[in-house]
Amino acid sequence: MKKLIVLFLTLISFPVICQAAFFSQENTFEGQGYVGTLPDLTKSFRPTEPVTTKPVFEETKKFNSENDIKPTPRDNPAFVNIILKQDKSSPYINDLTEFIEILEKIYESIENKENIQLFASRVYYFNQNADYFRQKYEGKPQSSYISYEKLLELSLQARSVAQLRIEAEKYSPYLAYSGEGKIYNSTNIDEQMEILKDAVEKTINILKLVEE
Repeated sequence: MKKLIVLFLTLISFPVICQAAFFSQENTFEGQGYVGTLPDLTKSFRPTEPVTTKPVFEETKKFNSENDIKPTPRDNPAFVNIILKQDKSSPYINDLTEFIEILEKIYESIENKENIQLFASRVYYFNQNADYFRQKYEGKPQSSYISYEKLLELSLQARSVAQLRIEAEKYSPYLAYSGEGKIYNSTNIDEQMEILKDAVEKTINILKLVEE
């Protein structure tokens, strides 16, 4: 009976003794993490080689290469007359071109017997441009041109006729068509308009000849 008790106590105390002996030893794995065998990654690793980008087009020659530039064909008449042709226009010619358009409007106004308001406004615009034209070229070689002189003469004539029509429109109801009052009658107005029309036409032709 005593043997059985001793054997029983021995069996119970054996796991405790073993556990104490395990923890009494120094734990050599503490703080070392995974201690298994790792694969050698350097065997399969290959460093990436830098890639050089090539242009999709080939390098062109320098544009300023003296050997590749062809000389200008200045001996070729076609090149001289077309490519190197100088602009014959000038500020004076450009001004005359604008006056042609202005005078054509006045001519149409007289031809179509337009009302006094439209006629006077067109003459006024012409006179404003003529005054600027005179100041612009006064004392310069252009002031001796016949086109310059005719334009200024026509400006004075158109101003006078426009003023006559304005005064006739204003004063004719109060004036008798005799003595001094006859200058405002319709017959005289029509004659003055025809004279102005003829002067406008001649001046336009002179300006067109200068352009050519």
